[in-house]
Amino acid sequence: PMTDQIEKRSADWLASVGMRPTRQRMALAGLLVGDGQNRHVTAETLHDAAKGDVSLATVYNTLSAFCEAGLMREITVDGSKSYFDTNISDHPHFYWEDSAELTDAPAQELEIKRLPDVPEGAEIASVDVVIRLRRT
Repeated sequence: PMTDQIEKRSADWLASVGMRPTRQRMALAGLLVGDGQNRHVTAETLHDAAKGDVSLATVYNTLSAFCEAGLMREITVDGSKSYFDTNISDHPHFYWEDSAELTDAPAQELEIKRLPDVPEGAEIASVDVVIRLRRT
């Protein structure tokens, strides 16, 4: 059962984008933002954390809805592995190859001097920087 604080944080998070607080959304929101910390999850790790309360298909659909609503960002690694980040500010990530973990990299240390010109009729939606790390 959710504590009042987790429930309030979850409800406020959903309400911030006008999203209806269904049971499944509240359960997943509680795991994502209930403690006030940002996190990176995959659908599988979130499904495991939900301990059978929500089907994997519902986890995928809900994460997709959270991204569409602007509550989360999806970061794709290797073109196939998707991570979902509750920190929606523009910031770079470290991808740890040995543990397949995604963590925040210090944004203040990243400098992108120039981006290529985009084709006519297009604009840059976002720039995702993923720095792959291998332990030495």
